[in-house]
Amino acid sequence: MSRRRGAADEALVRRIFQEHGAALFAYAIRLMGDRAQGESVVQEVLIRVWRDPEALADDKGVVRARLFTLTRSVVAARRPVDDRGGAVDSMVVLSAVQALPSEQRDVLRALYFQGRDVAETAASLGVPVGAVKSRSYHALLRLREAVR
Repeated sequence: MSRRRGAADEALVRRIFQEHGAALFAYAIRLMGDRAQGESVVQEVLIRVWRDPEALADDKGVVRARLFTLTRSVVAARRPVDDRGGAVDSMVVLSAVQALPSEQRDVLRALYFQGRDVAETAASLGVPVGAVKSRSYHALLRLREAVR
């Protein structure tokens, strides 16, 4: 990179930070829920702008929108998966399992929660292997319908 381009890119990043830094910082903190992580996100956004300044070509005043989009992208890459959604999904599945007929529920418990194979499940429940396969098939169909 030439010195002239490097100086121009640094000036662009300074100008971007002066004009949009406070808004980006507030936005990043709100998304991350933490001041230090918000600072880190804004820093990464500015580094990306410094590396690829052409991505922010100022046509029709969309620089701030592009910066916010880039901020969301950085946050999304850093944010852990929301466990609340998983908890809700787990509750839905548990409720659906509870609604199954006991024969199907027992088969699923043995196969998926106790880790038994089909033959072991059949032996533990005292039913033929075909019954285990049929019950598990129909139970999984019902669960799929319940969680849609």
